[in-house]
Amino acid sequence: MPEKGRAKHKFCRRLGYCLWDNPKCPSVRRPYPAGQHGKTGKRKKLSTYGELMLEKQKLKRHYCITEAQLVIAYQKAKKGEGKTHEKLFSALETRLDSVVFRSGLSASMHAAKQVVNHRHILVDGKIVDRGSYALKPGQVISINAEKSPSVAEIAKNSNRTIPSYLEVDREQVKASLLRVPEIGEIPLQVEIMSVIEFYAR
Repeated sequence: MPEKGRAKHKFCRRLGYCLWDNPKCPSVRRPYPAGQHGKTGKRKKLSTYGELMLEKQKLKRHYCITEAQLVIAYQKAKKGEGKTHEKLFSALETRLDSVVFRSGLSASMHAAKQVVNHRHILVDGKIVDRGSYALKPGQVISINAEKSPSVAEIAKNSNRTIPSYLEVDREQVKASLLRVPEIGEIPLQVEIMSVIEFYAR
C-alpha cells in the first residue's frame, strides 16, 4: 500500500480494525497502535469525553468529511420529526459519495469522492460533481463507461457486499437507492448515540 494510503489508515491501527473493511489496511495484519510499545502495551483507557470524541472521529473519518460538515449534518438532523441519531446516520449514508462507495462503483470512500469530483458519476443521467448531494429513494447513479472506461472497469470487478437498501447492476455500472437505510443496516462500527451526546453537551 502506498505511503499516502497508509496515512489514511493510521487511525485504523489505533482502533484495531479498518473503518472501511479494506483487506489491505495495515490494521488487518497489525491490529494495534503504531510505535514501539503498540504491540505489547495496553490501550490507554479513555475518559468519558475521550470516548465520545473517538466515536465522533470515527464517524467523521469514515465518511471523509470535515468537522464543519458533520456539525451541519447534526444541526439538520435535530430539526423536525424523527430521532436525531437515525436521521444523522441516514443523511450521511445517502450522500452521493457514500452510495458510490457502498455500491462498489469505487474502490474506497476516498476514491468515491474523487470520481464524483472528477465528474465521472451521473445521477438520473446527469453529471453531479458534489459528494454531499443527497440522494432520494428511486434515484439511479451510474458511470458513463464510454467516457470513463477505467472507472467503469473498477466498478465491474468489485466484489463488495451490497447493503439491502441498494440495487446494483454491475455490468451496466449503475446502482439505485431503493429506500432510506435503517440504522441497523448501515455497515459501520460507530456508537452513533455517543456522537449525538458529544454535540449535545
